[in-house]
Order: sequence, then structure tokens, then C-alpha cells
Amino acid sequence: MSDVTLLAFAIVAFIGIATPGPTVLLALTNGSRYGLRRALPGMAGAMISDFVLIGAVALGLGALLAASEFWFSVVKWLGAGYLAFLGLMLLRSKGSLDVTASAAAAGSGAATSIFLKSFLVAVTNPKGYLFFSAFLPQFIVPDAPQFQQYAILAMVFALMDFAVMFGYALLGSRAVHLLKKKGALWLDRLCGGALLALAGSLAFYRRAAS
Repeated sequence: MSDVTLLAFAIVAFIGIATPGPTVLLALTNGSRYGLRRALPGMAGAMISDFVLIGAVALGLGALLAASEFWFSVVKWLGAGYLAFLGLMLLRSKGSLDVTASAAAAGSGAATSIFLKSFLVAVTNPKGYLFFSAFLPQFIVPDAPQFQQYAILAMVFALMDFAVMFGYALLGSRAVHLLKKKGALWLDRLCGGALLALAGSLAFYRRAAS
């Protein structure tokens, strides 16, 4: 795998990751509610989900979801339901400008909760598996060892993912200090509504016909 191939992969991956999606919205929300440092577990969850998704695609799960309407529907409805749940939680939140108080109120399990939210949002989204199934083979050299290539692409993608999530969390943590309480409340409402919209789009998303 050449440096040019990796550079092309990194550029395309960055564009795909930076496009607003569920994990991006969670990074923005975590940064605004808990601060940049407390948002780090969410970034870690997104990175580990990248390895899970790419590993699953390398083992053929992406092809299974593309071929099986049943398993595609199972993953789709799990993902849509979880996104809807997160969206409703944000819509019901009261908003807060006190980052320290928000982090403390979350308790000692906050880091685990933040990690799991980002991780589960990614691994229950069938679009991710189908995307990687179509995207990754374009950068794989067929006559070279497959495992090493998938591992390298997973590492590059995860690093790009972390950089983008870090940027959005930083934006959220900075923006919340410029907002009045009502503005912070509407930031939660905006992200919650966007997550519900994404849940709706996923619910209506259909597997491409074979």
C-alpha cells in the first residue's frame, strides 16, 4: 500500500467523518455539556467502533448485511431506536452552562456512559458496515496480505475520526461559554432534534437490492 493511496484514503475519510452525523453530534454535545476533557471517552468510543466496523467488514459482516434483509433490519432498527432514545433525552434536558456541575452530576459512571453512547451509535448503524464494505476495497491491494492492509486503514480512519471528534468537542466546549442559558438549552434541542431526524432517516433507509 503506497503513501499516495493512504493519503487519498485519509482525505476521503476526513470528508466523510466531518460530515455531520450521530457521533459528530454527540461529540459536540459532550463538549458543550461536560467540557473537552470529559468528552474524551466519547472520542475513544468512536475510535474503537471504527476498529469493530472495519474488522467486521474484513470478516464479511458487511457483505452479510448487504445480502440479508433480516439481519440488515435487525441492525437498522436497533440503531434507529437508540438514536431516537438519545435524541429524546437531549430534547428533555434542561440545558446547563456550568460544565463542572454537569460533569459532577453525571457521577463516576459518566465516562463509561459517554463512551458507550458513541460506541453503540456507531456499531448499531448498518450504513457504517455498508459504507466500509463499498469504500475499503477501493484501497486494498488484492494480491497483498489483507489483514495488514485492513489494520492500517483502520488505524488511519480511527486517527482521522479522533481529530474530527476532538474538533467538534472543542467547538462545543468553547461555544457554550458564549451562550446564555437559553442558548445552551437550544443547543441541546438542536442536537436532539438532529439525532431524531437521523433516527427517522435510518428507519426509512433500505438495503440496496441485490
